[in-house]
Amino acid sequence: RFGSDELKKQFLVPTIAGDVVACLGISEAGAGSDVANIKTRAVRKGDEYVINGGKMWTTTGCQADWMCLLANTSEGPPHQNKSLMCLPMDLPGIHVTKKIDKLGMRSSDTAQIFFEDVRVPRRNLIGEEGKGFTYQMLQFQEERLWGVASVLAPLETVIQETIDYTRQRKVFGQPVLHHQAVGFRLAELATEVELLRSVSERAVEAVSSFSFFLALYVEGNDVTKFASMAKLKAGRLAREVTDSCLQFWGGMGFTSEVLVSRFYR
Repeated sequence: RFGSDELKKQFLVPTIAGDVVACLGISEAGAGSDVANIKTRAVRKGDEYVINGGKMWTTTGCQADWMCLLANTSEGPPHQNKSLMCLPMDLPGIHVTKKIDKLGMRSSDTAQIFFEDVRVPRRNLIGEEGKGFTYQMLQFQEERLWGVASVLAPLETVIQETIDYTRQRKVFGQPVLHHQAVGFRLAELATEVELLRSVSERAVEAVSSFSFFLALYVEGNDVTKFASMAKLKAGRLAREVTDSCLQFWGGMGFTSEVLVSRFYR
């Protein structure tokens, strides 16, 4: 949206094509949700920025070819002193020091990365210097809605597979699904998923012919409130649905043979 045509051609086009892997360098050891408190610095020296600092919780950071980096580029107010830039990950001084061992989502690598006098051309700056915080907040809205959209279908799948399993699995002479406590709970979860879909659609002001991303900002409105509400509900509901459904699978739910156990992890 804000990058030059040169940056789009060099970084965005091959990323969309799947030829390279990108990562987002925002969170730090002392600044996660508090983005304004990041400490990584990019000091301008001639036609270059010299970067020092580090990033934490960087998804795909171990394999990324380039990073969209947020760094402090001046001493001004914290919401006005940050800039975004495209950072090739093969530059001297970039150290991917740790692949974080996580409880779940283990197929997605998460890295800790340090920068030591990393030099990047000034032309790699995205948009205007000092506007990085604003640009990143706009991107977070899209990311929140993408996160919500990405869990809707899996949650529906988990519920439907649990319905199918409990319909054919018999306990005490009748299918598990025929026990009211089970049937009522699955109906309640399915209702919650539909409500999540509704608040997501409201956030993007979507109509049936629009995808999430086509509808985003279609009226030029700020959707931060509803995007944040949808993200909050999605995270809680993902845990609630997988935990509840896992119980109805009995011992099978504790094995790696069924989908619900993977979603639970």
